[in-house]
Amino acid sequence: METDDARIVVVDDVADTAEVLAMILESAGYEVRTALNGEAALDLVADFQPLCVLMDINMPGLGGHELCQALRDRYGDDLVLIAVTGAGHVDDRVGASFARFDHYLRKPVDIKLLRQLLPPLQ
Repeated sequence: METDDARIVVVDDVADTAEVLAMILESAGYEVRTALNGEAALDLVADFQPLCVLMDINMPGLGGHELCQALRDRYGDDLVLIAVTGAGHVDDRVGASFARFDHYLRKPVDIKLLRQLLPPLQ
């Protein structure tokens, strides 16, 4: 039986990136859903009720910073929010901190590090 601790949402506007990350997490035992934009992610999080959301920062429309702030407004600190970005500029890290991400990772994601940041599987 799946628990909320095992649920993760991956948000990336590049479908292949989202799917590869989802497959890696699923092979580790997590239940994963993907969204290709911030707007879809808001609905998915409400329905799926994950404990963790990994999101790209630079997405068209509702970007990662705005999505993070929206999720914090709705769920407070109940969600672990992880920024995942191909950019590594200082401005991105400052924005990620301002948006209240719990963690900030650069692509390609170090899976070993990511696993350390995720809740342990029960």
